[in-house]
Amino acid sequence: MNRIDQRFAALKAARRPGLIPFITAGDPAPESTVAIMHALVAAGADLIELGVPFSDPMADGPVIQHANERALAKGVGLVQLFAWVREFRQRDAQTPIVLMGYLNPVEIMGHAAFAQAAVAAGVDGVLLVDCPVEELDTAQPIRDAGLAQIFLAAPTTDNARLSRICDEASGFLYYVSFAGITGAAKLSTDAVRERVAAIRTRAHTPVAVGFGVRDAESAAAIAGFADAVVIGSALVDTLAGSATAEEAAMRATAFLTPIRAALDALTAADAA
Repeated sequence: MNRIDQRFAALKAARRPGLIPFITAGDPAPESTVAIMHALVAAGADLIELGVPFSDPMADGPVIQHANERALAKGVGLVQLFAWVREFRQRDAQTPIVLMGYLNPVEIMGHAAFAQAAVAAGVDGVLLVDCPVEELDTAQPIRDAGLAQIFLAAPTTDNARLSRICDEASGFLYYVSFAGITGAAKLSTDAVRERVAAIRTRAHTPVAVGFGVRDAESAAAIAGFADAVVIGSALVDTLAGSATAEEAAMRATAFLTPIRAALDALTAADAA
């Protein structure tokens, strides 16, 4: 098992919901990225989603779009991102790291070269928004290198396609809680609960839910029925404008700590 499988196995054994924060690599400043990652882990992150800066992040809302723009303006790309992962791994050999982004930077580097560099740096999985299950062969070098390929499912995903996604997903399946972009405030817990329950009867991997999760209350509501909660835009917005790496790390800690506490309260209530 890779680090993702090991972490979810440990979470399941502990009856503990996973917490997966998302940040954009290089934002709010390149020198802050590794400090933020360590701060998130210390505050209770179980996995980290590291966004690959891209000029046309079609699935993302304004907050993450602007984070991408800021990172790109500072010259951040895959070479720097892999260097930060290697630096992170000097102190943390356990926390899984998933890269989330789009195909274009991967294609520019070359699929095999990208996969080899990612594995060498210490990356565990990849979620490519515009490389759906129908393009499975495109990402074969990524899977051949040992990286988990994580797929998205949404409320609009039909049953036949969902079955294929469940069959092919590795690491975890990422369920998008509504049809829209990241950061929108449209979360309907009841609708998500029903859909995730149906997916979990088919899926061979854990199911994480993201889009629309903004705070401890919404995270706890999702964690009541999902294997993990992904939170991105609200965190990215909180980090924006940090003047130093230390300030960014402090903001990350202050943001994630109450969310972790809310999820742990669910575990404690279940055990009582």
